[in-house]
Amino acid sequence: MSSIINLPQLLAIGGIGTMELIIIVVIGLLIFGRRLPEVGRNVGRSLVEFKKGVKGIEDDIDSGSKTQTSPKLTDQSVARHEDDVQKTAEAVQNKSENAS
Repeated sequence: MSSIINLPQLLAIGGIGTMELIIIVVIGLLIFGRRLPEVGRNVGRSLVEFKKGVKGIEDDIDSGSKTQTSPKLTDQSVARHEDDVQKTAEAVQNKSENAS
């Protein structure tokens, strides 16, 4: 038994033979005969646009992962934020004391 499957065997598995393929091609030519060049151009343009879209998404993902870095906290920035928090807490406390 050979492990290589040739085209006729592959087509026989799917139930589509040579005669069926010929009929499908003839029907396709009858339906799209005059518009076949236009259909081909449209299919080609669609593939190009699809590939551009996929490449654009890949580029966005790549550039996004390169530009995203976690901000580094320095002692100075931590102290500044602690001061801001303390000032805000004092302002809230003063406001609540004045309201009472």
